[in-house]
Amino acid sequence: MPVSPGLLLLADSRLPAGGHAHSGGLEPAVAAGSVADLDGLTGFLRGRLATAGLVSAGLAAAACQHAAQAADGELSRWPELIAEAAARTPSPAQRRASCAQGRALMRAARAAWPVPALDVLAAAAGPEGSYHPVVLGACTCAAGGMPADAAVIAATASVTGPAAAAVRLLGLDPLAVHGLLAGLTAGIATVGRSAAAAAAGGDWAALPAASSPGLDLLAERHAREEVALFES
Repeated sequence: MPVSPGLLLLADSRLPAGGHAHSGGLEPAVAAGSVADLDGLTGFLRGRLATAGLVSAGLAAAACQHAAQAADGELSRWPELIAEAAARTPSPAQRRASCAQGRALMRAARAAWPVPALDVLAAAAGPEGSYHPVVLGACTCAAGGMPADAAVIAATASVTGPAAAAVRLLGLDPLAVHGLLAGLTAGIATVGRSAAAAAAGGDWAALPAASSPGLDLLAERHAREEVALFES
C-alpha cells in the first residue's frame, strides 16, 4: 500500500512542531556520564524504545483509532485517553515536556489538517494541551493514516529525537548515528505492531504501561538545571 503523503509530512523532522528542542532524556544522561559514545547511545535508544517508545506507540494508536470515529460523532472519550497518558507519565517534568510538544504539534497539525477531531481534542485538553502521543495519534488520522501507522511513527520518534540530540551533544558522526537508527528499524516495527494490537480492542487500561524510572529521574534532574541546551 502506498504511503500517504500526509504521513510523510507528519513524520518529517522539519514539521514546525518543536521536536528539535527536546532530547528525550539524553541531555541529562550525557551530563550524568551515562551516555558518552556511540555504544552508550545504542543502549540508551534500545532502552527508550522498549519503554517510553512502546507506551507512546500504544497511546498514539489508540488516539488514531478514536479520532477515526469522528464520522460517528463518538469523540467523548478524549478525557479518558488523556488520563491514561497521564497515568503512564509519572514524572511531572516529563508531563510538562510531553504537553509542550503536544501543544506545538497541535498548532502545526490544525494548520495543515483542519478536521473536527483535532478541534475536539484541543477543547478537551484545555490550555495546557494534551500529551504528545495522544496528539500524534489524532494527527495521524487527520493525515490519512491508520492506528498501525501512528504506532510506528511514535516508536520511531522515540529514538530519532534523542539520536539527533546526540549528534549535537556529543559531536558524534551523523552517518554512524543514522547507521545505528537503521539497525533499530526491526525493533521499531515490532514495537509498532505490539502497540497497535494492544490498542485494537479499545480497552485503554490494557495499553502498554512499561515503566522507565531511569528516564523519570533524568527528567527531574534536567528540570532543576539552570542552564540546558534542550527543554527535556
